[in-house]
Amino acid sequence: MSKPSPEKPGKTGKGKANGGGRWTRERRRWEEEVYNPQGRLREDGIAFTTVSSAEVPHIVGPEYFEQSGWDPGEKLGWPGEPPYTRGIHPTMYRGRLWTMRQFAGFGTPEETNQRYRYLLENGQTGLSVAFDLPTLMGRDADDPLSVGEVGKCGVAISSREDMEVLFDSIPMDQVTTSMTINGPAAIIWAFFIAAAERKGIARSKLGGTLQNDILKEFIAQKEFIFPPAPSVKLVVDTIEFATNEMPLWNTVSVSGYHIREAGSTAAQELAFTLMDGFTYTEETIKRGLDVDSFAPRISHFFNSHIDFFEEIGKFRAARRIYAKRMRERYGAKNPRSWLLRFHTQTAGCSLTAQQPENNIVRTAIEALAGVLGGTQSLHTNSMDETLALPSEKAVTIALRTQQILAYESGVANAMDPLGGSYFVEWTTDRIEREALEYIRRIEDMGGVVAGIESGYFQKEIARAAYRHQQELDRGQRVIVGVNRFVDPGEKIEIPLLKIGREVEEKQRRRLRELRERRDKEKVKQSLAALKRACEEEENVMPFLIDCAHADVTLGEMVHVMEEVYGTYVETAHF
Repeated sequence: MSKPSPEKPGKTGKGKANGGGRWTRERRRWEEEVYNPQGRLREDGIAFTTVSSAEVPHIVGPEYFEQSGWDPGEKLGWPGEPPYTRGIHPTMYRGRLWTMRQFAGFGTPEETNQRYRYLLENGQTGLSVAFDLPTLMGRDADDPLSVGEVGKCGVAISSREDMEVLFDSIPMDQVTTSMTINGPAAIIWAFFIAAAERKGIARSKLGGTLQNDILKEFIAQKEFIFPPAPSVKLVVDTIEFATNEMPLWNTVSVSGYHIREAGSTAAQELAFTLMDGFTYTEETIKRGLDVDSFAPRISHFFNSHIDFFEEIGKFRAARRIYAKRMRERYGAKNPRSWLLRFHTQTAGCSLTAQQPENNIVRTAIEALAGVLGGTQSLHTNSMDETLALPSEKAVTIALRTQQILAYESGVANAMDPLGGSYFVEWTTDRIEREALEYIRRIEDMGGVVAGIESGYFQKEIARAAYRHQQELDRGQRVIVGVNRFVDPGEKIEIPLLKIGREVEEKQRRRLRELRERRDKEKVKQSLAALKRACEEEENVMPFLIDCAHADVTLGEMVHVMEEVYGTYVETAHF
Protein backbone atom coordinates (compact mmCIF):
# COMPACT_ATOMS: atom_id res chain seq x y z
CA MET A 1 0.00 0.00 0.00
CA SER A 2 1.54 3.28 -1.05
CA LYS A 3 1.78 6.19 1.35
CA PRO A 4 -0.67 9.08 1.01
CA SER A 5 0.63 11.66 -1.47
CA PRO A 6 1.14 15.22 -0.21
CA GLU A 7 -0.84 18.11 -1.57
CA LYS A 8 1.40 20.33 -3.68
CA PRO A 9 1.19 24.06 -3.11
CA GLY A 10 -0.19 25.90 -6.09
CA LYS A 11 -2.03 22.83 -7.40
CA THR A 12 -5.11 22.31 -5.23
CA GLY A 13 -7.00 24.10 -2.50
CA LYS A 14 -9.98 26.25 -1.68
CA GLY A 15 -8.86 29.48 -3.39
CA LYS A 16 -10.63 31.51 -5.98
CA ALA A 17 -11.53 29.74 -9.21
CA ASN A 18 -10.60 30.89 -12.69
CA GLY A 19 -7.08 32.07 -12.01
CA GLY A 20 -7.03 32.25 -8.22
CA GLY A 21 -6.28 35.19 -5.95
CA ARG A 22 -3.51 37.74 -5.95
CA TRP A 23 -0.74 35.51 -4.62
CA THR A 24 -1.67 32.61 -6.88
CA ARG A 25 -1.35 34.94 -9.86
CA GLU A 26 1.91 36.32 -8.50
CA ARG A 27 3.37 32.85 -8.12
CA ARG A 28 2.35 31.92 -11.65
CA ARG A 29 3.99 35.09 -12.97
CA TRP A 30 7.21 34.42 -11.04
CA GLU A 31 7.40 30.82 -12.27
CA GLU A 32 6.84 31.82 -15.90
CA GLU A 33 9.10 34.88 -15.95
CA VAL A 34 11.82 34.11 -13.42
CA TYR A 35 11.97 30.54 -12.18
CA ASN A 36 11.45 28.54 -15.38
CA PRO A 37 14.01 30.45 -17.49
CA GLN A 38 16.69 30.40 -14.80
CA GLY A 39 15.74 27.57 -12.47
CA ARG A 40 18.50 25.14 -13.43
CA LEU A 41 18.63 22.16 -11.11
CA ARG A 42 21.69 20.46 -9.76
CA GLU A 43 23.10 17.72 -11.95
CA ASP A 44 24.27 15.45 -9.13
CA GLY A 45 21.16 13.23 -9.25
CA ILE A 46 20.00 14.15 -5.75
CA ALA A 47 16.25 13.84 -5.32
CA PHE A 48 14.38 16.81 -3.86
CA THR A 49 12.57 14.65 -1.33
CA THR A 50 12.54 14.31 2.43
CA VAL A 51 14.07 11.40 4.33
CA SER A 52 10.53 9.96 4.22
CA SER A 53 10.63 10.17 0.38
CA ALA A 54 8.00 12.92 0.31
CA GLU A 55 8.38 15.34 -2.59
CA VAL A 56 9.50 18.83 -1.54
CA PRO A 57 8.06 21.77 -3.53
CA HIS A 58 10.59 24.26 -4.85
CA ILE A 59 8.87 27.05 -2.93
CA VAL A 60 5.82 27.65 -0.78
CA GLY A 61 4.45 31.15 -0.46
CA PRO A 62 1.34 33.07 0.57
CA GLU A 63 -0.55 31.45 -2.30
CA TYR A 64 -0.75 28.27 -0.18
CA PHE A 65 -2.62 30.10 2.57
CA GLU A 66 -4.76 31.81 -0.07
CA GLN A 67 -5.74 28.63 -1.90
CA SER A 68 -6.32 26.42 1.13
CA GLY A 69 -8.34 28.94 3.09
CA TRP A 70 -5.69 28.65 5.78
CA ASP A 71 -7.02 30.07 9.05
CA PRO A 72 -4.31 30.93 11.63
CA GLY A 73 -6.85 30.73 14.43
CA GLU A 74 -7.78 27.18 13.47
CA LYS A 75 -4.32 25.97 12.48
CA LEU A 76 -2.01 27.89 14.81
CA GLY A 77 -3.63 29.52 17.80
CA TRP A 78 -1.34 30.58 20.63
CA PRO A 79 1.08 28.62 22.83
CA GLY A 80 -0.80 26.93 25.65
CA GLU A 81 -4.14 27.01 23.81
CA PRO A 82 -5.85 24.64 21.35
CA PRO A 83 -4.88 23.40 18.85
CA TYR A 84 -1.43 23.58 20.54
CA THR A 85 0.42 23.70 17.22
CA ARG A 86 2.70 26.33 18.74
CA GLY A 87 3.36 24.44 21.98
CA ILE A 88 1.54 23.13 25.02
CA HIS A 89 2.74 25.75 27.52
CA PRO A 90 1.97 29.48 27.41
CA THR A 91 5.61 30.42 28.06
CA MET A 92 7.36 27.38 26.52
CA TYR A 93 11.14 27.63 27.08
CA ARG A 94 10.95 31.21 28.38
CA GLY A 95 9.29 29.71 31.45
CA ARG A 96 11.18 26.43 31.69
CA LEU A 97 13.77 24.77 29.49
CA TRP A 98 13.29 21.25 28.25
CA THR A 99 14.57 18.48 30.54
CA MET A 100 18.01 17.25 29.49
CA ARG A 101 17.64 13.53 29.99
CA GLN A 102 20.49 11.39 28.67
CA PHE A 103 19.66 7.69 28.22
CA ALA A 104 22.29 5.73 30.12
CA GLY A 105 22.95 2.29 31.52
CA PHE A 106 25.66 -0.34 31.21
CA GLY A 107 27.33 -3.14 33.10
CA THR A 108 26.50 -3.54 36.77
CA PRO A 109 24.16 -1.33 38.81
CA GLU A 110 27.26 0.09 40.55
CA GLU A 111 28.82 1.23 37.26
CA THR A 112 25.62 2.81 36.01
CA ASN A 113 25.08 4.52 39.36
CA GLN A 114 28.48 6.19 38.94
CA ARG A 115 27.50 7.37 35.44
CA TYR A 116 24.22 8.80 36.74
CA ARG A 117 25.95 10.72 39.49
CA TYR A 118 28.49 12.05 36.98
CA LEU A 119 25.70 13.24 34.64
CA LEU A 120 23.78 14.91 37.47
CA GLU A 121 26.94 16.66 38.65
CA ASN A 122 27.47 17.96 35.10
CA GLY A 123 24.07 19.58 34.74
CA GLN A 124 21.73 16.80 33.62
CA THR A 125 18.25 17.39 35.02
CA GLY A 126 16.65 13.94 34.83
CA LEU A 127 17.63 10.27 34.59
CA SER A 128 16.81 7.75 31.88
CA VAL A 129 17.58 4.07 32.46
CA ALA A 130 18.80 1.80 29.68
CA PHE A 131 18.43 -1.90 30.53
CA ASP A 132 20.38 -4.80 29.06
CA LEU A 133 18.77 -7.35 26.73
CA PRO A 134 18.12 -10.06 29.36
CA THR A 135 16.26 -7.53 31.52
CA LEU A 136 14.27 -6.26 28.53
CA MET A 137 13.22 -9.84 27.77
CA GLY A 138 12.29 -10.61 31.39
CA ARG A 139 15.22 -12.92 32.11
CA ASP A 140 17.53 -13.02 35.09
CA ALA A 141 21.26 -12.49 34.68
CA ASP A 142 21.88 -16.17 35.49
CA ASP A 143 19.39 -17.49 32.93
CA PRO A 144 21.16 -19.74 30.36
CA LEU A 145 19.79 -17.53 27.56
CA SER A 146 21.42 -14.46 29.14
CA VAL A 147 24.97 -15.71 28.64
CA GLY A 148 27.07 -13.16 26.78
CA GLU A 149 24.47 -10.38 26.99
CA VAL A 150 24.53 -9.29 30.63
CA GLY A 151 25.27 -5.57 30.93
CA LYS A 152 26.17 -5.23 27.26
CA CYS A 153 23.54 -2.78 25.95
CA GLY A 154 22.30 -1.46 29.28
CA VAL A 155 22.34 -2.12 33.00
CA ALA A 156 21.51 -5.58 34.37
CA ILE A 157 18.57 -5.51 36.81
CA SER A 158 17.21 -8.80 38.16
CA SER A 159 15.91 -7.82 41.60
CA ARG A 160 14.86 -5.06 43.96
CA GLU A 161 18.34 -5.22 45.42
CA ASP A 162 19.85 -4.35 42.02
CA MET A 163 17.51 -1.36 41.82
CA GLU A 164 18.59 -0.16 45.27
CA VAL A 165 22.23 -0.24 44.17
CA LEU A 166 21.38 1.56 40.92
CA PHE A 167 19.93 4.51 42.83
CA ASP A 168 22.36 4.57 45.74
CA SER A 169 22.92 8.16 46.96
CA ILE A 170 20.41 9.49 44.40
CA PRO A 171 17.30 11.18 45.87
CA MET A 172 14.62 9.14 44.12
CA ASP A 173 11.88 11.58 45.14
CA GLN A 174 13.78 14.63 43.83
CA VAL A 175 15.06 13.45 40.44
CA THR A 176 12.53 12.25 37.88
CA THR A 177 13.47 8.93 36.31
CA SER A 178 12.46 7.51 32.94
CA MET A 179 12.73 3.75 32.48
CA THR A 180 12.88 2.28 28.99
CA ILE A 181 11.25 -1.07 29.61
CA ASN A 182 8.23 -2.71 28.03
CA GLY A 183 7.51 -6.44 28.26
CA PRO A 184 8.38 -6.67 31.99
CA ALA A 185 7.65 -2.98 32.65
CA ALA A 186 5.25 -3.59 35.53
CA ILE A 187 7.84 -5.76 37.30
CA ILE A 188 10.70 -3.29 36.87
CA TRP A 189 8.43 -0.52 38.12
CA ALA A 190 7.61 -2.67 41.16
CA PHE A 191 11.35 -3.00 41.86
CA PHE A 192 11.69 0.80 41.66
CA ILE A 193 8.73 1.40 43.99
CA ALA A 194 9.95 -1.20 46.49
CA ALA A 195 13.50 0.20 46.42
CA ALA A 196 12.17 3.69 47.18
CA GLU A 197 9.99 2.36 50.00
CA ARG A 198 13.04 0.67 51.52
CA LYS A 199 14.58 4.17 51.62
CA GLY A 200 11.52 5.49 53.43
CA ILE A 201 10.13 7.30 50.37
CA ALA A 202 6.38 7.07 49.86
CA ARG A 203 5.36 5.88 46.40
CA SER A 204 3.12 8.94 46.03
CA LYS A 205 6.25 11.14 46.06
CA LEU A 206 7.92 9.38 43.12
CA GLY A 207 7.97 11.12 39.76
CA GLY A 208 9.03 9.71 36.43
CA THR A 209 8.00 7.82 33.35
CA LEU A 210 7.64 4.17 32.44
CA GLN A 211 7.91 3.53 28.71
CA ASN A 212 5.54 0.57 28.95
CA ASP A 213 4.40 0.79 25.29
CA ILE A 214 4.00 -2.86 24.43
CA LEU A 215 2.11 -2.37 21.15
CA LYS A 216 5.11 -0.75 19.50
CA GLU A 217 7.12 -3.83 20.51
CA PHE A 218 4.86 -5.98 18.33
CA ILE A 219 5.10 -3.37 15.56
CA ALA A 220 8.80 -2.57 15.57
CA GLN A 221 11.21 -3.46 18.38
CA LYS A 222 10.07 -7.06 19.02
CA GLU A 223 10.93 -7.21 22.73
CA PHE A 224 7.62 -8.75 23.77
CA ILE A 225 6.95 -11.62 26.17
CA PHE A 226 3.20 -12.21 26.48
CA PRO A 227 0.54 -12.13 23.72
CA PRO A 228 -1.06 -8.77 22.80
CA ALA A 229 -4.24 -9.05 24.92
CA PRO A 230 -2.62 -9.75 28.33
CA SER A 231 0.19 -7.36 27.43
CA VAL A 232 -2.27 -4.49 26.95
CA LYS A 233 -4.06 -5.56 30.16
CA LEU A 234 -0.79 -5.10 32.05
CA VAL A 235 -0.40 -1.59 30.64
CA VAL A 236 -3.91 -0.74 31.86
CA ASP A 237 -3.03 -2.21 35.27
CA THR A 238 -0.14 0.24 35.60
CA ILE A 239 -2.28 3.18 34.47
CA GLU A 240 -4.99 2.30 36.99
CA PHE A 241 -2.47 1.81 39.81
CA ALA A 242 -0.77 5.16 39.20
CA THR A 243 -4.12 6.93 38.92
CA ASN A 244 -5.01 5.72 42.41
CA GLU A 245 -1.65 5.82 44.16
CA MET A 246 1.10 7.65 42.21
CA PRO A 247 -0.14 10.99 40.88
CA LEU A 248 3.32 12.18 39.78
CA TRP A 249 4.08 9.17 37.59
CA ASN A 250 3.60 8.86 33.82
CA THR A 251 2.78 5.18 33.39
CA VAL A 252 3.12 4.96 29.63
CA SER A 253 5.34 6.77 27.15
CA VAL A 254 3.79 5.98 23.79
CA SER A 255 6.81 5.51 21.59
CA GLY A 256 7.32 6.29 17.96
CA TYR A 257 11.10 6.30 18.27
CA HIS A 258 11.50 2.59 17.64
CA ILE A 259 8.98 2.64 14.79
CA ARG A 260 11.09 5.27 13.04
CA GLU A 261 14.32 3.41 13.77
CA ALA A 262 12.79 0.34 12.10
CA GLY A 263 12.47 2.34 8.87
CA SER A 264 9.10 4.10 8.92
CA THR A 265 8.35 7.50 7.44
CA ALA A 266 7.64 10.53 9.62
CA ALA A 267 3.89 10.26 8.98
CA GLN A 268 3.89 6.52 9.75
CA GLU A 269 5.77 7.14 12.99
CA LEU A 270 3.22 9.75 13.99
CA ALA A 271 0.10 7.80 13.02
CA PHE A 272 1.20 4.41 14.39
CA THR A 273 2.33 5.99 17.66
CA LEU A 274 -0.85 7.96 18.21
CA MET A 275 -2.99 4.91 17.45
CA ASP A 276 -1.05 2.86 20.02
CA GLY A 277 -1.76 5.54 22.61
CA PHE A 278 -5.41 5.83 21.65
CA THR A 279 -5.71 2.06 22.13
CA TYR A 280 -4.44 2.32 25.72
CA THR A 281 -6.82 5.22 26.32
CA GLU A 282 -9.80 3.24 25.05
CA GLU A 283 -8.90 0.13 27.06
CA THR A 284 -8.45 2.18 30.23
CA ILE A 285 -11.84 3.82 29.74
CA LYS A 286 -13.32 0.32 29.36
CA ARG A 287 -11.74 -0.52 32.75
CA GLY A 288 -14.04 2.15 34.20
CA LEU A 289 -11.65 5.08 34.62
CA ASP A 290 -12.68 8.57 33.60
CA VAL A 291 -10.45 9.84 30.81
CA ASP A 292 -9.51 12.97 32.74
CA SER A 293 -8.30 10.88 35.67
CA PHE A 294 -5.41 9.38 33.69
CA ALA A 295 -4.93 11.15 30.34
CA PRO A 296 -2.82 14.01 31.80
CA ARG A 297 -0.16 11.42 32.68
CA ILE A 298 0.11 9.82 29.24
CA SER A 299 3.34 10.93 27.61
CA HIS A 300 4.87 10.29 24.20
CA PHE A 301 8.34 9.64 22.79
CA PHE A 302 9.37 10.61 19.27
CA ASN A 303 12.39 10.32 17.02
CA SER A 304 14.05 13.46 15.69
CA HIS A 305 15.54 12.44 12.35
CA ILE A 306 17.95 14.33 10.14
CA ASP A 307 15.35 15.97 7.87
CA PHE A 308 15.08 19.23 9.79
CA PHE A 309 11.80 20.73 8.59
CA GLU A 310 9.97 17.42 8.29
CA GLU A 311 10.64 16.67 11.93
CA ILE A 312 9.48 20.09 13.09
CA GLY A 313 6.29 19.68 11.07
CA LYS A 314 5.74 16.23 12.58
CA PHE A 315 5.94 17.48 16.15
CA ARG A 316 3.58 20.38 15.46
CA ALA A 317 1.05 18.13 13.66
CA ALA A 318 1.19 15.61 16.51
CA ARG A 319 -0.06 18.13 19.05
CA ARG A 320 -2.89 19.22 16.77
CA ILE A 321 -4.17 15.71 16.04
CA TYR A 322 -3.91 14.61 19.67
CA ALA A 323 -5.76 17.57 21.16
CA LYS A 324 -8.64 17.24 18.71
CA ARG A 325 -9.04 13.50 19.29
CA MET A 326 -8.88 13.71 23.08
CA ARG A 327 -11.58 16.38 23.12
CA GLU A 328 -13.90 15.11 20.42
CA ARG A 329 -13.55 11.31 20.52
CA TYR A 330 -12.93 10.68 24.22
CA GLY A 331 -14.75 13.66 25.69
CA ALA A 332 -11.85 14.90 27.82
CA LYS A 333 -12.85 18.03 29.72
CA ASN A 334 -9.60 18.80 31.54
CA PRO A 335 -7.30 20.89 29.29
CA ARG A 336 -4.32 18.92 30.63
CA SER A 337 -5.81 15.83 28.98
CA TRP A 338 -5.54 17.56 25.60
CA LEU A 339 -1.80 18.16 25.88
CA LEU A 340 0.57 15.93 23.96
CA ARG A 341 3.70 15.98 26.12
CA PHE A 342 6.67 14.25 24.55
CA HIS A 343 10.29 13.29 24.95
CA THR A 344 12.57 13.36 21.93
CA GLN A 345 15.68 11.38 21.10
CA THR A 346 17.90 12.14 18.15
CA ALA A 347 17.93 9.43 15.49
CA GLY A 348 20.28 6.56 16.18
CA CYS A 349 19.66 5.20 12.69
CA SER A 350 21.07 8.41 11.17
CA LEU A 351 24.46 7.90 12.82
CA THR A 352 27.34 6.23 11.01
CA ALA A 353 30.23 4.03 12.06
CA GLN A 354 32.31 5.75 9.38
CA GLN A 355 33.75 9.15 10.33
CA PRO A 356 31.98 9.01 13.72
CA GLU A 357 32.88 12.59 14.61
CA ASN A 358 30.37 13.67 11.94
CA ASN A 359 27.68 12.28 14.23
CA ILE A 360 28.16 15.27 16.55
CA VAL A 361 26.89 17.52 13.75
CA ARG A 362 24.00 15.20 12.87
CA THR A 363 22.92 15.07 16.50
CA ALA A 364 23.07 18.86 16.84
CA ILE A 365 20.79 19.33 13.79
CA GLU A 366 18.32 16.75 15.08
CA ALA A 367 18.34 18.23 18.58
CA LEU A 368 17.63 21.68 17.16
CA ALA A 369 14.64 20.26 15.27
CA GLY A 370 13.33 18.75 18.51
CA VAL A 371 13.66 22.06 20.34
CA LEU A 372 12.07 24.10 17.54
CA GLY A 373 9.32 21.45 17.44
CA GLY A 374 8.55 22.08 21.12
CA THR A 375 9.80 18.95 22.92
CA GLN A 376 9.48 18.69 26.72
CA SER A 377 12.64 16.64 27.19
CA LEU A 378 15.54 15.61 25.00
CA HIS A 379 18.21 12.95 24.68
CA THR A 380 21.11 13.65 22.34
CA ASN A 381 22.91 10.59 21.00
CA SER A 382 26.65 10.25 21.41
CA MET A 383 29.00 10.14 18.45
CA ASP A 384 30.24 6.61 19.22
CA GLU A 385 26.88 4.84 19.66
CA THR A 386 27.10 2.95 16.36
CA LEU A 387 30.28 1.34 17.67
CA ALA A 388 29.66 0.79 21.38
CA LEU A 389 27.88 2.11 24.43
CA PRO A 390 28.85 5.79 24.76
CA SER A 391 32.07 6.67 26.53
CA GLU A 392 32.11 9.31 29.25
CA LYS A 393 33.70 11.85 26.89
CA ALA A 394 31.19 11.17 24.11
CA VAL A 395 28.19 11.46 26.40
CA THR A 396 29.55 14.71 27.80
CA ILE A 397 29.78 16.18 24.29
CA ALA A 398 26.19 15.07 23.67
CA LEU A 399 25.01 16.78 26.85
CA ARG A 400 27.01 19.92 26.06
CA THR A 401 25.25 20.02 22.67
CA GLN A 402 21.95 20.51 24.46
CA GLN A 403 23.41 23.07 26.83
CA ILE A 404 24.81 25.13 23.94
CA LEU A 405 21.41 25.07 22.25
CA ALA A 406 19.72 26.12 25.49
CA TYR A 407 22.09 28.81 26.69
CA GLU A 408 24.04 30.10 23.67
CA SER A 409 22.01 29.75 20.47
CA GLY A 410 19.02 31.92 21.39
CA VAL A 411 16.48 29.38 20.11
CA ALA A 412 14.81 29.19 23.52
CA ASN A 413 14.06 32.92 23.59
CA ALA A 414 11.04 32.96 21.28
CA MET A 415 8.03 30.66 21.32
CA ASP A 416 7.49 28.69 18.09
CA PRO A 417 9.84 30.97 16.12
CA LEU A 418 9.10 29.11 12.87
CA GLY A 419 5.33 29.47 13.22
CA GLY A 420 3.85 31.18 10.18
CA SER A 421 6.66 30.10 7.87
CA TYR A 422 4.95 29.14 4.62
CA PHE A 423 7.08 26.03 4.19
CA VAL A 424 6.85 24.93 7.83
CA GLU A 425 3.07 25.33 7.87
CA TRP A 426 2.72 23.48 4.55
CA THR A 427 4.91 20.68 5.92
CA THR A 428 2.90 20.51 9.15
CA ASP A 429 -0.35 20.29 7.18
CA ARG A 430 1.07 17.63 4.85
CA ILE A 431 2.18 15.36 7.67
CA GLU A 432 -1.13 15.88 9.47
CA ARG A 433 -3.06 14.78 6.36
CA GLU A 434 -0.87 11.73 5.80
CA ALA A 435 -1.05 10.68 9.45
CA LEU A 436 -4.84 11.05 9.57
CA GLU A 437 -5.15 8.89 6.46
CA TYR A 438 -3.09 6.15 8.12
CA ILE A 439 -5.22 6.44 11.27
CA ARG A 440 -8.36 6.00 9.17
CA ARG A 441 -6.93 2.86 7.54
CA ILE A 442 -5.98 1.34 10.91
CA GLU A 443 -9.44 1.98 12.33
CA ASP A 444 -11.06 0.51 9.22
CA MET A 445 -9.12 -2.75 9.70
CA GLY A 446 -10.27 -3.08 13.30
CA GLY A 447 -7.56 -1.30 15.25
CA VAL A 448 -3.94 -1.76 16.24
CA VAL A 449 -4.08 -5.38 17.43
CA ALA A 450 -5.82 -6.42 14.21
CA GLY A 451 -3.13 -4.59 12.26
CA ILE A 452 -0.39 -6.38 14.18
CA GLU A 453 -1.95 -9.79 13.60
CA SER A 454 -2.37 -9.13 9.87
CA GLY A 455 1.18 -7.83 9.51
CA TYR A 456 0.01 -4.42 8.27
CA PHE A 457 2.48 -2.36 10.28
CA GLN A 458 5.42 -4.62 9.54
CA LYS A 459 4.72 -4.48 5.79
CA GLU A 460 4.28 -0.71 5.71
CA ILE A 461 7.52 -0.11 7.60
CA ALA A 462 9.39 -2.63 5.45
CA ARG A 463 8.26 -0.89 2.26
CA ALA A 464 9.38 2.50 3.55
CA ALA A 465 12.75 1.15 4.69
CA TYR A 466 13.32 -0.61 1.36
CA ARG A 467 12.48 2.54 -0.59
CA HIS A 468 14.94 4.54 1.52
CA GLN A 469 17.69 1.98 0.95
CA GLN A 470 17.06 2.02 -2.80
CA GLU A 471 17.50 5.79 -2.81
CA LEU A 472 20.85 5.39 -1.04
CA ASP A 473 21.98 2.66 -3.43
CA ARG A 474 21.08 4.80 -6.46
CA GLY A 475 22.87 7.83 -5.07
CA GLN A 476 19.63 9.82 -4.88
CA ARG A 477 20.25 10.33 -1.18
CA VAL A 478 23.64 11.07 0.35
CA ILE A 479 25.09 9.99 3.67
CA VAL A 480 28.39 11.77 4.13
CA GLY A 481 31.21 9.33 4.70
CA VAL A 482 29.13 6.32 3.61
CA ASN A 483 28.12 6.69 -0.04
CA ARG A 484 29.84 10.01 -0.74
CA PHE A 485 32.89 11.84 0.62
CA VAL A 486 34.33 8.51 1.75
CA ASP A 487 37.77 8.26 3.37
CA PRO A 488 39.25 4.93 2.17
CA GLY A 489 42.11 5.07 4.67
CA GLU A 490 39.99 5.95 7.68
CA LYS A 491 40.94 4.55 11.07
CA ILE A 492 38.63 4.76 14.06
CA GLU A 493 40.68 6.43 16.78
CA ILE A 494 38.07 7.37 19.37
CA PRO A 495 38.15 5.39 22.66
CA LEU A 496 35.32 2.88 23.04
CA LEU A 497 33.59 1.57 26.15
CA LYS A 498 33.85 -2.21 26.45
CA ILE A 499 31.93 -4.45 28.85
CA GLY A 500 33.82 -7.50 30.11
CA ARG A 501 32.57 -10.93 31.20
CA GLU A 502 33.27 -9.98 34.83
CA VAL A 503 29.99 -8.05 34.79
CA GLU A 504 28.05 -11.24 34.12
CA GLU A 505 29.99 -13.14 36.76
CA LYS A 506 29.32 -10.44 39.36
CA GLN A 507 25.60 -10.37 38.62
CA ARG A 508 25.31 -14.15 38.72
CA ARG A 509 27.08 -14.20 42.08
CA ARG A 510 24.80 -11.49 43.46
CA LEU A 511 21.71 -13.46 42.41
CA ARG A 512 23.05 -16.65 43.94
CA GLU A 513 23.68 -14.92 47.26
CA LEU A 514 20.23 -13.30 47.17
CA ARG A 515 18.51 -16.64 46.66
CA GLU A 516 20.47 -18.19 49.53
CA ARG A 517 19.58 -15.59 52.16
CA ARG A 518 15.97 -14.67 51.29
CA ASP A 519 12.90 -16.08 53.05
CA LYS A 520 11.99 -18.97 50.76
CA GLU A 521 8.52 -19.43 52.23
CA LYS A 522 7.75 -15.75 51.67
CA VAL A 523 8.92 -16.09 48.06
CA LYS A 524 6.64 -19.07 47.55
CA GLN A 525 3.62 -17.29 49.03
CA SER A 526 4.22 -14.11 47.03
CA LEU A 527 4.48 -16.01 43.75
CA ALA A 528 1.33 -18.01 44.52
CA ALA A 529 -0.58 -14.78 45.20
CA LEU A 530 0.72 -13.29 41.95
CA LYS A 531 -0.42 -16.32 39.98
CA ARG A 532 -3.91 -16.12 41.48
CA ALA A 533 -4.12 -12.43 40.60
CA CYS A 534 -3.19 -13.21 36.99
CA GLU A 535 -5.74 -16.03 36.78
CA GLU A 536 -8.52 -13.89 38.26
CA GLU A 537 -7.60 -10.88 36.09
CA GLU A 538 -6.96 -8.62 39.07
CA ASN A 539 -4.67 -5.63 38.89
CA VAL A 540 -1.27 -7.27 39.40
CA MET A 541 0.69 -4.21 40.59
CA PRO A 542 0.17 -4.72 44.36
CA PHE A 543 1.21 -8.36 43.99
CA LEU A 544 4.32 -7.48 41.97
CA ILE A 545 5.37 -4.97 44.64
CA ASP A 546 4.89 -7.63 47.33
CA CYS A 547 7.07 -9.98 45.27
CA ALA A 548 9.73 -7.28 44.94
CA HIS A 549 9.82 -6.77 48.71
CA ALA A 550 10.10 -10.55 49.14
CA ASP A 551 13.21 -10.61 46.91
CA VAL A 552 11.51 -12.51 44.10
CA THR A 553 13.55 -12.04 40.94
CA LEU A 554 12.48 -10.71 37.58
CA GLY A 555 12.72 -14.08 35.86
CA GLU A 556 10.74 -15.83 38.60
CA MET A 557 7.85 -13.39 38.29
CA VAL A 558 7.85 -13.60 34.49
CA HIS A 559 7.81 -17.40 34.63
CA VAL A 560 4.67 -17.42 36.81
CA MET A 561 2.96 -14.90 34.55
CA GLU A 562 3.86 -16.94 31.46
CA GLU A 563 2.10 -19.94 33.00
CA VAL A 564 -1.15 -17.94 32.95
CA TYR A 565 -0.76 -15.59 29.98
CA GLY A 566 1.36 -17.74 27.68
CA THR A 567 4.06 -16.40 25.38
CA TYR A 568 3.89 -14.81 21.95
CA VAL A 569 5.57 -16.02 18.77
CA GLU A 570 5.27 -13.65 15.83
CA THR A 571 4.00 -14.88 12.48
CA ALA A 572 6.36 -14.01 9.63
CA HIS A 573 4.94 -11.57 7.08
CA PHE A 574 6.48 -10.90 3.69
